[in-house]
Amino acid sequence: MIQYTMSAIALGSNLGDSRATLESALQTLDGTPNITVIKRSSWYKTAPVGPSQPDYLNGCALVKVQLNPQELLTTLLDIEDKFNRVRQERWGPRTLDLDVLLFSDLILETPNLQIPHPRMTQRAFVLVPLAEIAPDWIEPVSGKAIDRLVETVDRSGVKKFEIGEKK
Repeated sequence: MIQYTMSAIALGSNLGDSRATLESALQTLDGTPNITVIKRSSWYKTAPVGPSQPDYLNGCALVKVQLNPQELLTTLLDIEDKFNRVRQERWGPRTLDLDVLLFSDLILETPNLQIPHPRMTQRAFVLVPLAEIAPDWIEPVSGKAIDRLVETVDRSGVKKFEIGEKK
């Protein structure tokens, strides 16, 4: 029997045509073997964290995977590369950022991957779109549902992106 695992992925972009990049990234994810996009959030315009840079478009997707966490991470990094992701500075601007937020109820810490994502519970730009598509998912470290965690962060810098709006 084939085993599938639900995972939550964060998507972000603030260079180039971010909306087109994020839509293409979702199509690429869904077209990747052993990954099926089940649900996606709206896009949200968010203020950047880190050095001075343009605003981001962020969103989340729920994916059904037949991969282990490390294979999923490697796949996400490969997709980032296809979209010309360049890593110059921590939290710097990027064409595409894909992060594993949750992988079922797994808690994992390796040198290059931590699940749940270590800062997701402090970031409105992650929690707002995630709460839209997975409000009842229990974040396994805190034991709290996403819809409860989103109430604990400042959401003032996260605005739903309207089609036709400039990023």
